[in-house]
Amino acid sequence: MAATASPWVDTLTEINLVDLLDSVGLSRLRGTSLCRLFLPAARRFARTAHEFDTRVGTHGLAQGSAWLMSRMSAGIVASGLEHVPPQGPVVILANHPGMTDTVALFTSLASRPDLRVIALDRPFLRALPNVARQLIFLPDEEGGRMAAIRAAARHLQEGGALLTFPAGEIEPDPALFGPQRATASLQNWSGSYTLLARLVPRTRFVPALVSHVVSPDAQRHPLTLLRRAARDKEKLAAALQVALPRYRDQVARVAFGHSPDVEADGAQALGARIAAQMRQLIFADASAERMTGPREPLVLRGN
Repeated sequence: MAATASPWVDTLTEINLVDLLDSVGLSRLRGTSLCRLFLPAARRFARTAHEFDTRVGTHGLAQGSAWLMSRMSAGIVASGLEHVPPQGPVVILANHPGMTDTVALFTSLASRPDLRVIALDRPFLRALPNVARQLIFLPDEEGGRMAAIRAAARHLQEGGALLTFPAGEIEPDPALFGPQRATASLQNWSGSYTLLARLVPRTRFVPALVSHVVSPDAQRHPLTLLRRAARDKEKLAAALQVALPRYRDQVARVAFGHSPDVEADGAQALGARIAAQMRQLIFADASAERMTGPREPLVLRGN
């Protein structure tokens, strides 16, 4: 299915172009003739993103995501899916290493077609209208955040599945930056999801770890030497991974952990139990890599 011409492609191209210029530290070139050098890469990814959105509209979030994973990675290894209840209210709490982490989760959670996602309100997501219908947007202003929580609670009360990223920002990929940095990032997780345990007491909470989505080779590209700050180097490497097919050989790993007994522990203890489960997942992932090396990917493809 080829992506058709759409005004959304133009919108996505402009958003991607701004992001690319920012990644390489050349935002000052925006609007100049020199920025056209980055236009082909921005438009290529815009077309891919639009095709992804079109497939989500036709086949659903999981199948559309499987198609995108087949284009942007070498597959997925998923484990612990038995911990995700096939029905009833559930909140998936995931780390956020970036790149293909969200679509890897969408693909892995095919058993929950009722999945909704709490996401920061960003122009790129708004330019994916079919994907946006699956999202509960979290505005930057504090005043609008309770509305998002209420919408999430209503979805859970109806027996739905919800995915959220408590860090609210990009975190280190455990496979690349190590388990210590990954566990340290858990300290930045917001505990606001515990409010959902009070609003919808029968909800299950399942931790999820995504790893092996950031390319080590892209992180070592000579162009990253142009940026001084570590975060800027990582942003540039991420842009290179999106733009260059040779950096799309990562086999993403998604691991789901045990759901704490909220009724027994109470909502107040939920955050500590989830953090403990996430630490176990992080160190289990690191241990599995050392002992067994790379595992065969489950390559999930859309129609």
